[in-house]
Amino acid sequence: QVRLVQSGGGVIHPGGSMRLSCATSGRPANLYGAAWFRQASGTEREFLAAMNWSGAITYYADSVKGRFTISRDNVERMVFLQMDSLTPEDTAVYYCAAGGRVGKSQSDYVNWGQGSEVVVSS
Repeated sequence: QVRLVQSGGGVIHPGGSMRLSCATSGRPANLYGAAWFRQASGTEREFLAAMNWSGAITYYADSVKGRFTISRDNVERMVFLQMDSLTPEDTAVYYCAAGGRVGKSQSDYVNWGQGSEVVVSS
């Protein structure tokens, strides 16, 4: 089991940048993949980015490729999502996730953070 506690989020203007953080505890960092998803009001949860434990494998959704960057610090046991060039369409609740494998499906992950609301608005 991996416990995930998120920080970050809030209101930001269009074009701005924000970093979400996810502190992990429990299972050793080298045993799980990590990912970020988001869920806008009235929509399904959407995959954004994923990274294996070493960082050698990363996946991004087309909707965020080139704007969002996933990273992790296995020493500090943190996972990050750097979000740049934000638009109102990025408004959603963002979730970090951890699982035994890295993939683009929610079913690849068994542990989830509590969610962080991001509102992009002028």
